[in-house]
Amino acid sequence: MVKAMTLRTQLVVLQAIIVLAVVVTAGVVSLAAQNAQIREASQARMTAVAQSVATLPTILDAYGTERPEQVIQPIAELIRDASNVTYIVVTDEHGIRYSHPSPERIGEMVSTDPSVALSGKTYSGTQTGTLGESWRVKVPVHGSDGAILGQVSVGILESTLREDFLSDASWFALVLGGAAVVGVLAAAGVARVVRRRIFDLEPEEIRSLLETREATLHGIREGLVAFDEEGRVTICNDAAVRLLGLAAPEHLVGSRGEDAFGDDLMEFVAIARNHEADPQRLILAGERVLFARATPVQLRGRRVGTAVILMDRTEVDDALRRLAGAQSLAEGLRAQQHEFANTLHTIGGLIDLGEADAARRVVDRAASGGAITSVDAHAGIRDVELSALLLAKRAQARERGLDFEVTPESAIAEGAVAGADLVTVVGNLIDNSFDASPHGGRIELDIRASDETVRITIDDAGPGVDASEAERIFDLGYSTKDGQRTRGYGLTLVWRVCARLGGSSHVEESPLGGARFVVSLPVRERSRT
Repeated sequence: MVKAMTLRTQLVVLQAIIVLAVVVTAGVVSLAAQNAQIREASQARMTAVAQSVATLPTILDAYGTERPEQVIQPIAELIRDASNVTYIVVTDEHGIRYSHPSPERIGEMVSTDPSVALSGKTYSGTQTGTLGESWRVKVPVHGSDGAILGQVSVGILESTLREDFLSDASWFALVLGGAAVVGVLAAAGVARVVRRRIFDLEPEEIRSLLETREATLHGIREGLVAFDEEGRVTICNDAAVRLLGLAAPEHLVGSRGEDAFGDDLMEFVAIARNHEADPQRLILAGERVLFARATPVQLRGRRVGTAVILMDRTEVDDALRRLAGAQSLAEGLRAQQHEFANTLHTIGGLIDLGEADAARRVVDRAASGGAITSVDAHAGIRDVELSALLLAKRAQARERGLDFEVTPESAIAEGAVAGADLVTVVGNLIDNSFDASPHGGRIELDIRASDETVRITIDDAGPGVDASEAERIFDLGYSTKDGQRTRGYGLTLVWRVCARLGGSSHVEESPLGGARFVVSLPVRERSRT
């Protein structure tokens, strides 16, 4: 039944129950306190009347006369009318009445036990007498010598107390009823406001929206991180956690961005906050290249935060490098095919001309092969991935008009350094040298491996690196080459790989006139044994 009710109805009903429960509880407690207060006030009044009668000199003197009731009865009735009590009964030490609201009862024995008062103590409580059930007080009457002469009993009927209580309770109940009505109306108003705040959605609809939102956020492959205007994280999906390499994603939401993310991302967010258009750039998360795009988050025309979408460029860049290598290799093979085709035509023509010696000399010159075999000649490089990389880079250098050579002394065993790390370091160093070298420039790569380290040295004939910039050359985004926004990432990746593996990297002046980059990487333990 509860599920069948709308949210507004549920809120009204629940709040009405709470209001009624509070009102009823407060009413019961207040009425009980009121009843106790009426009884306490009545008891105090009866006690004061009884004690004043018991100490009245005229009453005490009357006890010594032959007809005490003739003096005591008029005085008792006068005091009873003035004090608004039901009765005042004065007795002797045996309980015989000297006064009573009904004169015919004078001279009779009291109908309730007088022993408590006649023993010198004060009694208060409810008893049933000749006039009915009453709340009464009994006090002893002491003579001048201290002897007990009798008692004074003052009482108010319970029916009179109930009438007083009900007269107070009626208006009190009216006030409580009005408060309950106001509370229910206020509950209806609150329910209406709450419903408007949640766009008139039912709990099931809200739950469905939240589940869909969570499933969507954490199901997409792109990373999504949102910040409020104070820089606190409001959203971080699973893809962002994976791309940014975060270890404790459950504590991200609500934390400050500076405490959770690297400087690269937070610097980009700071730029995005003051940027009119949607900025985008490449950032590094560890050794992962990410494409980041920021967009403002607006609510009702007011900016409330910044959302950053992260896309992994690492796999794309790797695929592009592989594709470029394959294209370079294919072009190299086509060039080699043309060279061998020309060579074969030349040999055929020489044979037709009868120039066997000349044909043999052409065969000897072609024996060393073309572009591919010139790389294969470095037999010391046993790492397959590195050999493939150098093969592709050699073809790329030929296309760009560069003289790229691997020194004959270069040698490295397979598995000395993890293949991916070695390819990342060497590939980025070669690309950097290619970009820095002029057309026709020379690049020399030297790779030497010892029992402890692998030393990679690459020289180019470019403009070199100024000594003042040598310390900054590995910083993220820093580049001496102008005009391209994506510069300054390759050498940073080299530095980060070296730092992770415990190696080192630096730049110095090259004998070729340009820059020499020197990288040292530790040999993997399993390759030493």
